[in-house]
Amino acid sequence: MNTSEFITLLAEHQGKSLLFEYAPKMLVGTNYHITEVKHITIDAVDCGAGTDSWKETIIQLWESPGELGKPDYMSTYKALEILRKVGSMKAYEMDALVKIEYGNAMFHTAQLHVTGFETKEGLLILKLSVQPTDCKAKETCGVPETAIAQDAACAPGSGCC
Repeated sequence: MNTSEFITLLAEHQGKSLLFEYAPKMLVGTNYHITEVKHITIDAVDCGAGTDSWKETIIQLWESPGELGKPDYMSTYKALEILRKVGSMKAYEMDALVKIEYGNAMFHTAQLHVTGFETKEGLLILKLSVQPTDCKAKETCGVPETAIAQDAACAPGSGCC
């Protein structure tokens, strides 16, 4: 989901509570805050010497220990207002991929992709997932598309990595 789609989705559901499902049936706590919005530019070189660049919008969530047991989730309206304020200070790249950065004591901090959403009685639930790493230079390195990450074809000394 890109930044434009994310902001539009929130705008279409302003009367709902905003929930984040970071793993199946695991929700970020009601005590979460949006603590940072990052406008990231990635300039990358892959293991086959290919270059690429892209932009990402990273929205960081943090669970406040002082608000454990808080009864209500943040509203989509409040989240949208936070994002609009950030956008007035630093313009968004609307085509940038949006990711949610989150972690807690039982889940490693990760930048999660928004893979879908669900609406239920007054709730907007954003579905998040971790995306595995991948070799972007399979053709250059001679790695078959079906190769798994442990394949030695892209091992150090193979001429690829």
